[in-house]
Amino acid sequence: MNGILIMAHAPLASALRQCVLHVFPDSADAVSALDVQPNMPPEESLAQARAIMRQMRLPQTLVVTDVFGATPCNVAQKLIDGINSKLITGVNLPMLLRTVSYRHESLDALISRAMIGATQGVIQVAVTAPQNQARRVTHDQDHRDHQQ
Repeated sequence: MNGILIMAHAPLASALRQCVLHVFPDSADAVSALDVQPNMPPEESLAQARAIMRQMRLPQTLVVTDVFGATPCNVAQKLIDGINSKLITGVNLPMLLRTVSYRHESLDALISRAMIGATQGVIQVAVTAPQNQARRVTHDQDHRDHQQ
């Protein structure tokens, strides 16, 4: 079983964890969050992250951060060892849901699942007509379809 540590700008990490627990309430022990505060020194964030990983007591951990090059990611790079802990940036909810679903797989397989979940979760949704009604064709620029 792998652990998942979400490190992001406050309050994103905690909010994402709460969303994950809404869907997978039984994963509370495997998913942790560290909200990196705006004025917190990176060394303090690193110390907190290390403490969280010790508390999780899981053999391997996937660390996910919000933005590459930002403080949470920079701190996480110092945290991971590349063997028992690995890092992915660009966290989103589809990534986390996929990751939690497959947290029993190897860490490398989990990374692949996370990346696929992240990218497949970003799609453009087609425009639909209000209340599933067919759109009227008109060339009047002031005309608008309104829901009733």
